[in-house]
Amino acid sequence: MPETGGVREVKSAARTMEVLELLAARGDRPARLQELADALEVPRSSMYALLQTLIARGWARTDVTGSLYGIGIRALLTGTSYLDSDPRVRAVRPYLDEASDALGETIHMGRLDGRDVAYLATRESHEYLRTISRVGRRLPAHVGALGKALLAERPDEELPEGPYEAATPNTHTSRESLAADLAGVRERGYSVDREEGVPGIIGFGFALRYGSPAQDAISCSVPVARLTPEREERIVAVMREIRTKVETTIPAGGGAIHWR
Repeated sequence: MPETGGVREVKSAARTMEVLELLAARGDRPARLQELADALEVPRSSMYALLQTLIARGWARTDVTGSLYGIGIRALLTGTSYLDSDPRVRAVRPYLDEASDALGETIHMGRLDGRDVAYLATRESHEYLRTISRVGRRLPAHVGALGKALLAERPDEELPEGPYEAATPNTHTSRESLAADLAGVRERGYSVDREEGVPGIIGFGFALRYGSPAQDAISCSVPVARLTPEREERIVAVMREIRTKVETTIPAGGGAIHWR
């Protein structure tokens, strides 16, 4: 059984977290009881009892037939509390507004979480508004500008072996090609995602170095159709300035609790 800090893992708590993470990862695709039991390799009866407990407490929900299961509203309330209580997210938000006002494009803040980037804040483009907020969603770090900016802050030896999942035909799927890209990120000081995560979208990512190695980054996303060399130069200049302002506001350490 795994240990954390010298304390043996509580199996029932770990299983509860696994169920919640699995339900959350499915998004708008509800799961059936047998699917969940099979995915986590637990008896159907045990899974049913756990789901009923989670439903009673609002962490999971079921449809009127009782045969489909999804994530519950308590997960949203807890996630909102995380964002509201994080001093760095609060400090960065005004600068996301400033970048959005200056560029009129979509601006993101994300945080590295294992091999993924979690989106913590977004300011949508003045030209095109997404119907679904990206806040709280995750993207593999090798796919987008935020993730590549953060991976470049770490030695290539930490990169997992490929092949990597492809989101578009332009996504890096090998360790070698990703490492070559990250070398360019380190040389430039920012990352570029040229339709690697979303077709038709180019992103520019900037690691926020108030921690070492950086855990947070900001990015600007722009449709290919609107991106000229002059526009790209303007975006990079503005985002560099925003990064400097953020790092000046939140110096190394930042006075924040150093969560594990």
